[in-house]
Amino acid sequence: MNRATRVTTRNARFQQWEALLTNRTKRGKTGEFLVHGVRSITVAAEQDWPIHHLLYASGRRLSSWAEGMLRETRAARVEMAPDLLAALAGKDDAELVAVAELPPDDLDRIRPGGPVIVFDRPSDPGNIGTVVRSADAFGASGVIVTGHAADVYDPKAVRASTGSLFAVPVVRASSPGEVASWAHAANLAIIGTDEDGTLDISQRDLRGPVLIVIGNETRGMSATWLAACDEVVRIPIGGAASSLNAASAATVLLYEAARQRSEK
Repeated sequence: MNRATRVTTRNARFQQWEALLTNRTKRGKTGEFLVHGVRSITVAAEQDWPIHHLLYASGRRLSSWAEGMLRETRAARVEMAPDLLAALAGKDDAELVAVAELPPDDLDRIRPGGPVIVFDRPSDPGNIGTVVRSADAFGASGVIVTGHAADVYDPKAVRASTGSLFAVPVVRASSPGEVASWAHAANLAIIGTDEDGTLDISQRDLRGPVLIVIGNETRGMSATWLAACDEVVRIPIGGAASSLNAASAATVLLYEAARQRSEK
């Protein structure tokens, strides 16, 4: 291994990384975010995601996985006091924390083939991560987050994606109109979701190029997105539930699109 630098106190460098946990503006200014967990760091490395630093605890025996990451990943190695690493990881037994590069929010990173899913104004970062994970599992081409929303690179979102954030293009876009114009240029039908939709999801052909829009957890799709939709579908549900959690709804829609494609 190459020689590592050391951080033993809460110095300026540590405070910069600590700010990435909670400060969205800081993440944007530095162009970095934190990644925790074996699965997430492994997938990031497998996808050749730019990792600037790998942080590990001094005096701790590392697993073969952690030793391999430190040896094989092209990232600066930083040895930290165990309590400092625990503060960044949110757990005492973490072996590594990665400082990764933010990707550009460029819609052209998405190459439509499978469905593209839009999450409009999500308020819960954990739901964003879950949607990204489902998109990866069911062959979506990308995820777009629109409007005033929780941050895709919040540690809760990164953790909930369990590595899928590094395997599926995820783009933040403030303007639904920009995304709708991009979708039309790419010949994507825009399919909205609402409990009062005109068609059951199984009745709508989702095998072709489609942009599927799910709305905010409590308020649903914005008026702008409703106006942009070519069609609005519904997920049939029973029991006492009046609706599904947004992330659960996205998973059902993505599964249905994958099921239809498998039967083509």
